[in-house]
Amino acid sequence: MTKLIVICGATATGKSGLALSLARKLGSVILSADSRQVYREFNIGTAKPTTAEQKLVSHYLIDICAPTDIMTVADYQEQAQALIASVDVTPLLLVGGTGLYIRSIVQGMKIPKVAPHKELRSQLESFGQMQLYTMLQQVDPVAAQKIHPNDPVRTLRALEVFYVTGRPISQHQGENPPNYPILQIGLNCDFHDLTQRIAKRTEQMIADGLVAEVEYLCHKYGADLSLLNTLGYQEIKQYLAGEISLDKALELTILHTRQFAKSQRTWFTAYPKIEWFDADNPNLLEQVWQRTQQFLTIN
Repeated sequence: MTKLIVICGATATGKSGLALSLARKLGSVILSADSRQVYREFNIGTAKPTTAEQKLVSHYLIDICAPTDIMTVADYQEQAQALIASVDVTPLLLVGGTGLYIRSIVQGMKIPKVAPHKELRSQLESFGQMQLYTMLQQVDPVAAQKIHPNDPVRTLRALEVFYVTGRPISQHQGENPPNYPILQIGLNCDFHDLTQRIAKRTEQMIADGLVAEVEYLCHKYGADLSLLNTLGYQEIKQYLAGEISLDKALELTILHTRQFAKSQRTWFTAYPKIEWFDADNPNLLEQVWQRTQQFLTIN
């Protein structure tokens, strides 16, 4: 029977390193649950596993999409579920910090298969968030109760699904949990220590060539590419445009990453089935290994 071990948590908590060590001990493989690592050529700024790391353990759901394409949660779920069903290894490790990706698998979210419609989105965005939310309250009050009035991404998506399908997004949604055993492991640490981890990793990204990576991507795809407006890339893009210094770009990247990590922690701590471990514990691998063996024995 398929068994799944999830390793999740905020960015820079050491999920990839722990997963690599655990996968090697288990003779397992890693399924990435990172919404930017699915895109080819976005490597350093997404903290994508290196070529050497991918040789040590097989990684899936990395580099599966062109930067000019859009990988929806439904697309990810479909590919991840197909891999879980077909890869002849157990347990499998699902590793990452994209909460929706993980939730789509462990809870079996029913996701509307509606591709993004650029023209419709452009028309809707012209109204502004306040009016869009009012529209959502009218066409799908159930969804509106679950979406914050200041959340433009989910508001726009809910309206998009409604206008494409003629049905509220709330009628498309639901859950169909998988029937295989799942162990969910979360990594956490003191927020001050996490800030230091973020700063160290960001500095390493600069040393590893993040500026050159962003410059190459801007030249190849144009600075307006949506992925270049994401964490780390946007700040370096501002530096390359002469708007800020490299030191300022580094400072802003650390700040924005801290804010992102805080939102990730809020997301994951809302799910009681996640078992939390201290990322700074020197015996972390041993503790997780013992819990993993217990899980595999019981299941």
